[in-house]
Amino acid sequence: MEKLLFEFAGGMPLAARNQPVISGVLGSGNLEVLIEPADLGGACQIEVETAAVGFGRIWEAVLGDVFERWKIGNIRMSINDAGATPAVVALRLDQALKIYSGRGGAGER
Repeated sequence: MEKLLFEFAGGMPLAARNQPVISGVLGSGNLEVLIEPADLGGACQIEVETAAVGFGRIWEAVLGDVFERWKIGNIRMSINDAGATPAVVALRLDQALKIYSGRGGAGER
């Protein structure tokens, strides 16, 4: 297992919803993400726990792309990965952020 920590600055807090959200499932080729509010001075902090060791640069690139799309701040994400591809990572994070922001559709928790 590898634990990675990333932080992106300059985001804006999402005011629509301020409750933790869990999205995805922890299973082979997938991941689960928890998003919760945190007073981080506008930063977005992401902790990844993954069985796929040695992919830190790929995680950083995918998470950077997600941050560029969302520009979110004052949230902490915890990701439990079971070998998800970059496309699945981006999809699950977008799904969780839609729910967290109140823009989620069917299946919203």
